[in-house]
Amino acid sequence: MAVAWIGNREASLEQAVEQAASLLKASRCPVFTLDTDIHGTRAAIALAEQVGGAYDVAGGEVMARETALYTDKGGIFADASETRRRADVIVVVGSLPDYAWPLIAELAETVPDLSPSNIRRFFVIGDVDNLPPNSGTATNLSCGSSGLGATLAALRAKFAKRKTAAPVENFDQFAAALAESRFPVFLFSGKGCDLLEMEMLQGLVSDLNLKSRASALHLPASESGWGSMFASGWMTGFPPRTGFGSGHPEYDRWRFDVARMIEAGEADVHVWVAGRPDAPAPSHAGPSLIALAKTPEAVPGAAVTIAVGTPGIDHDAVVFTYRTGTFRTVDATEPSEAPAAASILRSIAEVITPGVPLPC
Repeated sequence: MAVAWIGNREASLEQAVEQAASLLKASRCPVFTLDTDIHGTRAAIALAEQVGGAYDVAGGEVMARETALYTDKGGIFADASETRRRADVIVVVGSLPDYAWPLIAELAETVPDLSPSNIRRFFVIGDVDNLPPNSGTATNLSCGSSGLGATLAALRAKFAKRKTAAPVENFDQFAAALAESRFPVFLFSGKGCDLLEMEMLQGLVSDLNLKSRASALHLPASESGWGSMFASGWMTGFPPRTGFGSGHPEYDRWRFDVARMIEAGEADVHVWVAGRPDAPAPSHAGPSLIALAKTPEAVPGAAVTIAVGTPGIDHDAVVFTYRTGTFRTVDATEPSEAPAAASILRSIAEVITPGVPLPC
């Protein structure tokens, strides 16, 4: 079975690596899009540094605003384990990633074991239909059709004893629940909140902490993306949307938005690293595409395609998990000979600068 292609033509892995290295050596503005595990992220960032490129994660716009919440605003946060054991009031804010549904169901089926209360109450700010069917009964908080941001603003105003332009449905019930609660937790994600809404939520949590206690559980829109954010932080000091064009890492949320750079015609080579078989391939025209993807055939329009394995399935991996808020090792469930993205990226780097391996 073919594992590499140059254009639509089958090639050996060595030939594809040589061609990819040739494109990167000739490039004046290479860019990288990452949707991979920690080892793949580290290798991609090191290669981007070697060739003076910029990098971002898949779904970069959502990840950028989630990162901005931490870097620009900050907040009061809990982790999933603490929420499971302590939270007696759960408030779901906006839509959450699909991977969080088992957690919601688990919270609905259990009671806090480190709380004097033997019940757990649920509220939803936003669309209650975003919850899975087995999540239990939740009380909706809304200002009619005013939207999530307006409802959060109205809640802050109501708790501050200020007037609001529109009433908040079920506010009295919510206020009573918080008054009795020992540990309320607000669940949110950049998937369902924009930056202003996330900042408004943190303002509400901070207001509540003036008199009692409340926390927020951040459920990243992408676990792999959030893992790449941490890896980027310890390697460069910055989150994704960092570039090495000046010879040292520079972070700029707009300038190194890879999707914007491609659309504006600034990039001439695009390295797309995606181990998931369901990852949507780039559909843009313009820069030469080097695709490292879980695929049985050449990626349409790619100058070079190399089939790689899925982390945790084809090969062992280190990934970020929201359940502990940190990294965990994952053993391959269906080990195969498909190479890891990290090994291909290191091979490309070795061709570009022989004898100088990528840093750890």
